[in-house]
Amino acid sequence: MSIDVPEMSSTEAMLDRADANDLDAILAVSNPYVDGIVHAVKDNADAIFTWDYEKGARPALNKLYEKAKKSQWNGETDLPWDTVVDPEELARNSVTNAPINNALDLTGTCFEKWDEGDWTKLNIEMQNWTLSQFMHGEQGALICTAKIVETVPWIDAKYYAATQVMDEARHVEVFAKYLDEKLTGHYPLNTHLGLLLDDIIADSRWDMTYLGMQIMVEGLALAAFGFIHMMTEEPLLKQLLRYVMSDEARHVAFGVLSLKEYYAELSDVELRERQEFAFEAAVRMRDRLLQQEVWERVGVPAKEAIELTKTTPEAAMFNQMLFSKIVPNCKKLGLLDAGGGWLRERFGEIGVIQFEDWTDTGEEYDDFALGKDLAAPVAGA
Repeated sequence: MSIDVPEMSSTEAMLDRADANDLDAILAVSNPYVDGIVHAVKDNADAIFTWDYEKGARPALNKLYEKAKKSQWNGETDLPWDTVVDPEELARNSVTNAPINNALDLTGTCFEKWDEGDWTKLNIEMQNWTLSQFMHGEQGALICTAKIVETVPWIDAKYYAATQVMDEARHVEVFAKYLDEKLTGHYPLNTHLGLLLDDIIADSRWDMTYLGMQIMVEGLALAAFGFIHMMTEEPLLKQLLRYVMSDEARHVAFGVLSLKEYYAELSDVELRERQEFAFEAAVRMRDRLLQQEVWERVGVPAKEAIELTKTTPEAAMFNQMLFSKIVPNCKKLGLLDAGGGWLRERFGEIGVIQFEDWTDTGEEYDDFALGKDLAAPVAGA
């Protein structure tokens, strides 16, 4: 017998605004992560012991665990840290490079009097901001994966999650070193990414930690790393991203393989809660891509700058493609079409549903292994 699904939660209840695309409301959210060096979040989860020590009861997770044990690398010794990095050259060749000075008529805008030096500074700040948010997100993954070790009830999942804790520590380490030694330092955690990380950590349900981190945050990161790796010509960053991607693909696969089994047992009401959480996570990650901290640092009105940059094809393509891993993975988990296709409609509203038939990460993580050539992102690949 089916269970009636309650009326869907309003966008306002999920996001504190009636319209998910309300730019004024997005920019009005204050940032609590700027001051101080420590931020506490209440973790409401129970620590779960299991006395079932049968290794390999979940063969796909066991295979992933064995793969992870063979794929460890050392961020201090395996990367060419003696490489000289020119921040200006890096910014000019980055996928985050601001294209609007060449693409739009800027007469009468906040950029009208900008010279080449101003654009170079903006590109450098965008590069620093982007890598900074990767670094903060990796620390979120470090904390969340430690929580998965604590809360997931399956021994095969605990084994694999323990390897990911080590992976994430390595990722935080190398991004921090790159930002502070090769670039000009890092930005604070973005408001919207921080709010999402807080929600993921605070939720008491172990599968929500998986969904928020392994599927949503890590899925977006894997797509972003792929595009920046493809675009950059800076050899240290290119190799750093390649190493990180080899880990990240396993991390996302870990979420897909674990949740596919668990979600098959959930009721319609429980699946709706996961759909809403996935949509909220997607919107918060999209909101953080607006880079309002960069616009504030270079001294231009954030709203005007964002409205201009959104009109360029490059920006629209990049921001949409970041969801190329998330959408097919949500489809693999049955979240797109549960409850009458609620999440399908929401992803359509934010312009990312076109990726639903691309390959999910549950089976493709071997393609990202070190030593293999990475194909350029194409549909179905």
